[in-house]
Amino acid sequence: MLRSRTFQVVVPALLVLALLPLGVNGYILGLLTLGYYYAVFAMSWDLLFGFAGEVNFGPSFLIGVGAYTAALLNHYWLWPIPACLAAGAVAAVIAGAVLAVPALRLTGPYFGLITLVAVLLLQNVLVLFAGITGGEIGLDLPDVLAIDASTNYYYALGFMAVSGGILYGLAQSPVGLILQASGQDAIEAAALGFNVAKHKLAAFCISAFFSGLAGAMLIFYLGTASVGTVVDIAVGVNVIIAAVLGGRRTIVGAAVGSIFLIGAGEILRPLGQLATFVVSAIALVVILFFPGGFMGRLLQAGGRE
Repeated sequence: MLRSRTFQVVVPALLVLALLPLGVNGYILGLLTLGYYYAVFAMSWDLLFGFAGEVNFGPSFLIGVGAYTAALLNHYWLWPIPACLAAGAVAAVIAGAVLAVPALRLTGPYFGLITLVAVLLLQNVLVLFAGITGGEIGLDLPDVLAIDASTNYYYALGFMAVSGGILYGLAQSPVGLILQASGQDAIEAAALGFNVAKHKLAAFCISAFFSGLAGAMLIFYLGTASVGTVVDIAVGVNVIIAAVLGGRRTIVGAAVGSIFLIGAGEILRPLGQLATFVVSAIALVVILFFPGGFMGRLLQAGGRE
């Protein structure tokens, strides 16, 4: 691992990112902080799609369950932030397992459709019970991670680095190889004696854990939980685009794609509605002509891992 191309790229990059608060303003730090949380969303999604081969069209379902569990506990019962974060992660894993157990029995596009419907159901529940959840307006939180921009930045950076390290290590482990084999040819993998369903369920639960935890941390950074912030389908679309744009089956590439999308969207904000078109066009060109994404191209140029 120490000799891998990915390691040689990531470590210097993290060192540079760690020094950024010394030379940039709070606005840029805030933008990157948001990008780091989205990076964890995308890396978690890449584990399930890139390795297990299951297309989750509803990553915002897991994000939303974790976020709203933490928000409700903090808003109504004043649970401390660490307890809320833990509860949000556990709730996302439970919800993910309940969703995945029946869904993984299906083949073709049905798994993806079920995850997409789960997002729509969660949205409707949050809106219908607006008296408790705050509905589309959102739910304010009495506690936040920190007020200082630099502190929030380091929380997000550290969380992204640790999450990425765990997910990357898991992807490179024998478990990751089994997931990859299952995603490419489930029948052959089962013939070799691997429990395909068990490994895919484990991948879904791991993805749910990090997605739910990141969603919970994001709302404590923002100070509010709303449908548009963590449950909207657009959130899930951005996560998927970021993962594919950065490079499927790289984990780290998903983080690169997320930071790129957040940064590009902000830089092009003066263009108004045209900004979405430009970012989407760039993503489409990269996906069409560089299917390996940013990270895949970089690893190819320097010698694959």
